[in-house]
Amino acid sequence: MLRFSARLVALMLVMAAYSGPLHSQEGKMEPHDEALTDASWAAFRARLLTAVEKRDRQFVLSVLDPGIRNGAAAPRGIAEFRKQWELDSNSGVFWSLLPSALSVGSAYLERRNRPRELCAPYLLGKWPVSVDPSVYGAISARDTMVKAGPSWDTDTLTRLSYEIVRVTDWEVPDLDPGFKQNWVRIRLLKEGTGFVPEEQIRSPIEHSACFIRTARGWRMTVFGPAGRD
Repeated sequence: MLRFSARLVALMLVMAAYSGPLHSQEGKMEPHDEALTDASWAAFRARLLTAVEKRDRQFVLSVLDPGIRNGAAAPRGIAEFRKQWELDSNSGVFWSLLPSALSVGSAYLERRNRPRELCAPYLLGKWPVSVDPSVYGAISARDTMVKAGPSWDTDTLTRLSYEIVRVTDWEVPDLDPGFKQNWVRIRLLKEGTGFVPEEQIRSPIEHSACFIRTARGWRMTVFGPAGRD
């Protein structure tokens, strides 16, 4: 009886210490777009994506803020932007990273002593301040299958829709070396370790693009690893 009581007390202490949901999620990050009805943003976004597709450097450079921020540790400015993001190479990282950032919705972000910026992806502006962005990610699709291993051929443990989950490895190759699918390893309280396709989960600190609307139109003020400050 004493042994049973001790086990019961231990279990109650563990449950009291764990305040998260059953699957170790920290809430949801539903699709969001605060600029959905802004016609000027929709037109600018479409024009920018066309410029990216055509490698139209002249247009891209024309919409950069002179003091554009290129990540917390990088110098500011257009010259650094051009160098860091390999703008002069048709295969430079900018040409793939920007469409990825703009492929989902956007959200406004208020920073200290700066104008309000519209940032994409929306995770940067909507991420819960109580959740560590360096160790959590958000499932970005509905009914995402969580697999038992990094392969479509493994068992499906559960399905998740837009949950915030703890990430233990952002880049796990497929079990088949010839298959180009990458996986992200996550932790779930009930099922333990699971794997989701890398294209169905996003990090709040991945590369983002932020913009402000000026008298001359939209200008890009930030491009690089996300940060709220």
